[in-house]
Amino acid sequence: MERAPDSRRWEVWRQDDNGNRYLVSTHTDKAAAELRLAELESGVVHKQSYWITEGT
Repeated sequence: MERAPDSRRWEVWRQDDNGNRYLVSTHTDKAAAELRLAELESGVVHKQSYWITEGT
């Protein structure tokens, strides 16, 4: 029996100094989302926060 493909997606989000939230990128692989998050956090100049959520 064949397994169904994993349909989860991982979303990287950002919140700016004013509290506005933005979807930065989506990934089908959690490791790729974590890599993108690390790239973003290494370049942060302002008090922006980033996080990953598991979408559907």
